[in-house]
Amino acid sequence: MAATAVRHLRSAGAPTAPPRPRDAPRPRLRAVGADERAGERAGVGGGEIRRVLGHFATGVTVVTAHDADGPVGFACQSFSSLSLDPPLVVFMVGRTSTTWPRIARAGAFCVNVLAEDQGALCRGFAVSGADKFAGVGHSTAPATGAPLLDGVAAWIDCTVRAVHTGGDHLIVVGRVEALDARDDATPLLFHRGRFGRLDV
Repeated sequence: MAATAVRHLRSAGAPTAPPRPRDAPRPRLRAVGADERAGERAGVGGGEIRRVLGHFATGVTVVTAHDADGPVGFACQSFSSLSLDPPLVVFMVGRTSTTWPRIARAGAFCVNVLAEDQGALCRGFAVSGADKFAGVGHSTAPATGAPLLDGVAAWIDCTVRAVHTGGDHLIVVGRVEALDARDDATPLLFHRGRFGRLDV
């Protein structure tokens, strides 16, 4: 799978894809090597980590991009602001992701911060192998051409600035090129495996 992903990363984009920002680096995809898999240690196995860290409530986003094959995206909780000057954000994606090579090839992405009524939309983008954009309304983000989903609470349009390895995930740093939010929107929350809402 890793070899296929790397070949996909190196393929040239078709002319129909949005133009690649000139200063965006071509990120690398590196699958987790056998020598990096430490296995479950007592008390810090993957299941226990998920259980405990599930107590940390997060917002929910869908990271989207547009490459030569069309729109692509995935649901993502691990998104955060990183820097104000320069304006940077960060998200994490699994190194075995089949969506990431397409985002990397595009060199740009849009973070769609989901509103409280978009739980079903999040579930649709959390599955693999399906046409995630079927019936999903979206427009074009102004700076990169990435899909901007209808009805989101906020959106952040970015170019890829850097990619770092973090265990079995990649840490993707994006430079903010444009962004906006709805002042009347309440964000969708995720806590202990369930969606929730913010009461203010």
